[in-house]
Amino acid sequence: MTDSEFMDAAERVLKAVEASCDRINDETLADIDNQRSGGMITLVFANRSQIVINLQKPLHEIWLAAKCGGFHYRLDGQQWLDTKGQGEFFASLSGYASEQSGMALVFSA
Repeated sequence: MTDSEFMDAAERVLKAVEASCDRINDETLADIDNQRSGGMITLVFANRSQIVINLQKPLHEIWLAAKCGGFHYRLDGQQWLDTKGQGEFFASLSGYASEQSGMALVFSA
């Protein structure tokens, strides 16, 4: 994968996260504040806990930092998978966000 291909694919992920936040805020009482700065998005929940998602261009990875730890995701051609076999990016993000917010939240591509 070239750097350009990585950036295109990773940008789609960041846009999907932002769109999911908008949808979740419209449909629930979650009130997620999402702040984007370049290749990084910080999600801030009502209880002030945070999830940080950022792009690691040299490694062609997306990193996610949640209260429970840090995770690295790499595109396998179809989906972004945890490099240590812990699951798919959007499923993992949904679980971590649900845990931190205290309500069931679903993020999707």
